[in-house]
Amino acid sequence: MKNVLITGANGFLGKHLVKELTKNCKSLENLFTFRSSEYDLREVNAVRQLLNDKPCDTIIHLAAKVGGIGANKAAPGTFFYENLMMGALLVEEARKKGVNKFVNVGTICSYPKFTPVPFKESDLWNGYPEETNAPYGLAKKMIIVQLQSYLQEFGFKGINLMMVNLYGPGDNFDLEKSHVIPAMLRKFHNAKMKGDSKVTLWGDGSASREFLFVDDAAQAVRLASEKYESADPMNIGTGREITMKELATTIKKVTAYQGEIVWDTSKPNGQPRRCLDVSKAKSEIGFSANILLSMGLEITYKWFLENMSVIETAEKTNKTEATLVA
Repeated sequence: MKNVLITGANGFLGKHLVKELTKNCKSLENLFTFRSSEYDLREVNAVRQLLNDKPCDTIIHLAAKVGGIGANKAAPGTFFYENLMMGALLVEEARKKGVNKFVNVGTICSYPKFTPVPFKESDLWNGYPEETNAPYGLAKKMIIVQLQSYLQEFGFKGINLMMVNLYGPGDNFDLEKSHVIPAMLRKFHNAKMKGDSKVTLWGDGSASREFLFVDDAAQAVRLASEKYESADPMNIGTGREITMKELATTIKKVTAYQGEIVWDTSKPNGQPRRCLDVSKAKSEIGFSANILLSMGLEITYKWFLENMSVIETAEKTNKTEATLVA
């Protein structure tokens, strides 16, 4: 890992991974990043140009089209196509370019809807993913197949990391696009500031999820990139789940909101339960999560409050630009 290229380096996990590698990757000589406006990873010529311009021995692939349940339901074809093309083109062109190692950061959404808890890597092919985010999960799953196939046929080395939901400072707090933790923090905060008597959340609150603090995730990616050598998937998480009701109650406390929580049961819950068996990551790369959820939520909310004006300004700018384009 002397010359490392990170796709999605300006994204949520990417920014934290850049810091992690710069600080703790002792062999690092060059760290290459770029913006999506410079190279469109959905286009083969752009991918080829990227690898010509930024010669690397390791690629860590974080770039993805992501969003919550609402976003996935609204644009399933887009989520499938863009994630599949980015991954497939990068792997193929990296192979032809002679890249030594490809690190594919995948998603827990690739697991079957009714996977026994805790999810074991061996359960990955035992059913169809939860319907609301199946196109995204399956697109990322195909990159696992590609890397396993390329190792068998070409000797191309790649690893596959199954990542749980992330949260932390720098997350996306846009209510239309954000994941569950930043969305809840923003909803409870807004309700508190407006004096609203209730906050309405999707589903019935029974679904469970597992959350990993973004700094822990960055450390796990670095350790796996340095130490893990198999194309077989490896779970990255905490091994601890929390129901949406419990999460909402915790965030209500963190934000000091005094109103009522109402559950809209006409909206989907998503996958019933999500919790990983993380024993492989501990034994193979020595990774265990350090930040407990309660502490991580406090840190995240503090960051949101300190950066709220910047977040709101950026959102207004993006909406104005979208209106002009339309």
